Amino acid sequence: MIAPLDPHPRESGALALDTYELTKRFGSFTALDHVTMRVEPGSVHALLGENGAGKSTLVKCVAGFQVAEEGSILVDGREQAIANPIVARALGIGMVYQHFTLAPGMTVAENLLLAGGQTPAVIDWKAKRAELKDFLATTPFSLDLDARPAELAAGEKQKLELLKQLYLKPRLLILDEPTSVLTPQEADEVLGHVRDFARSGLCSVLIITHKFREVMQYADGVTVLRRGKAVHHCSVASTQPAQLAAAMMGEAASSPQVAAEASSSRIPRVPVPSAAPVALKVEGLRALGDRGTLAVHDLNLQVRAGEILGVAGVSGNGQRELVEALVGQRMRLGGRVQVNGQPYLARREENRRLKVRSLPEEPLRNACVGDLSVAENMALRDFDVAPLSAGGVLRFPAWRSRARDWIKEYGVKTQGEDAPIRSLSGGNVQRAVLARELAGEIAVLIAANPVFGLDFAAVAEIHSRLLDVRARGGAVLLISEDLDELLELADCIVVMSEGRIVFETPAAGAQRHVLGAHMGGGDHAAHASPASAPIPMAA
Repeated sequence: MIAPLDPHPRESGALALDTYELTKRFGSFTALDHVTMRVEPGSVHALLGENGAGKSTLVKCVAGFQVAEEGSILVDGREQAIANPIVARALGIGMVYQHFTLAPGMTVAENLLLAGGQTPAVIDWKAKRAELKDFLATTPFSLDLDARPAELAAGEKQKLELLKQLYLKPRLLILDEPTSVLTPQEADEVLGHVRDFARSGLCSVLIITHKFREVMQYADGVTVLRRGKAVHHCSVASTQPAQLAAAMMGEAASSPQVAAEASSSRIPRVPVPSAAPVALKVEGLRALGDRGTLAVHDLNLQVRAGEILGVAGVSGNGQRELVEALVGQRMRLGGRVQVNGQPYLARREENRRLKVRSLPEEPLRNACVGDLSVAENMALRDFDVAPLSAGGVLRFPAWRSRARDWIKEYGVKTQGEDAPIRSLSGGNVQRAVLARELAGEIAVLIAANPVFGLDFAAVAEIHSRLLDVRARGGAVLLISEDLDELLELADCIVVMSEGRIVFETPAAGAQRHVLGAHMGGGDHAAHASPASAPIPMAA
């Protein structure tokens, strides 16, 4: 018998969660197929699986955003009918989503109060601000209470999403890819805080992640989903990343590419010759941030042909503004950018002539027109040149024919080349953009968080293609908030802090704690290591 909703639920205390034979269908498609799982009270439980495996559907059923057709959800051993998020909240269940749910016109303080759902008509802001400051002091995060989401970097938005839930003191906290826009240092802060919160007995945690390091370091138990079924349950202490990869991928996990990704090993590559020409040169670049203050301060860097230069940094230190200034989405206040010795202002004609390509963060927003078809988006770079155009006449059959070839080559899952690109999943939008941007010769590739929110297989594929650009002599500027990604792919790593390059090191000898110290800034960076003094960038 389903227990009636308690109008006065306990305000604190980790709960035990069980799903029993949970099944959810969308028409003829079975997203969840009789999934049974247990989250022990006061534990951190990881949920693994590729995109489409059913992870988000499972947690949305627990959080009340979807209702399963079959099976049960038990809270502390009692079956509950979680018909909507209000019921879930009353039971003490909170969820941080992969995609932001912030009110863009409201301040950080207003977003935190709005999360409670019971905002009074008249707010004593002096008292509330003091309360919010006290709350923030109990967390490892520091956010400006007067800032608005539009002014925050992606990592800062993710922290605000988590703070919204922590402010409500949940009994079960569900995290959907909470560190996908955080650096390892930020991720360690977030997950360390969440783990301590769980082990204090105040909360249980169910976390969706693709990062084995996070699972092994912070989780107690793990469940693996594959094609809607729960195929593996174990304690973290009794497993290894290779076993989890095998459960996630099945036979595909035996491929060398996937094995390398699972072990997070650095891929051996031929060193970049010191005489290799400089393909991308940035001198004295200055750009404003969204709030009208300088976000990029006289920045200098260079990338040689056949080199991957990684840019590390805590979210919000000018990386986004740097990328936008380089690709033409943000005005440059000063400085100059050259590609193979020629001025580069990021105009369309220059992109074509100088062979510059870009893989921006959030490609659906920054690199696509959502209502246009897959074929039309794939043609955005060269729709007006042969063979896609002849004598000023656009040849739409040629667009569609090439799109079909690229869809097959890049494994883009779509209903067809004429489907609106916004109908694709995030990973498939990224694959479609990859097909367009990696076509033909590439002199310079600017990639910003290119695997943001993507599944295990997509990450391995995109990393392989970035290395292929390098192998063909292209220069790759890789801006990433995943230090593991930079350590694996880059030849050289620079650290960006407060809009400046503050440190440079060959990736082969890079030490995580030294990089982290410079990413955090402050006096501790200077004492991180005798070898950690900033290396001047070549002019």
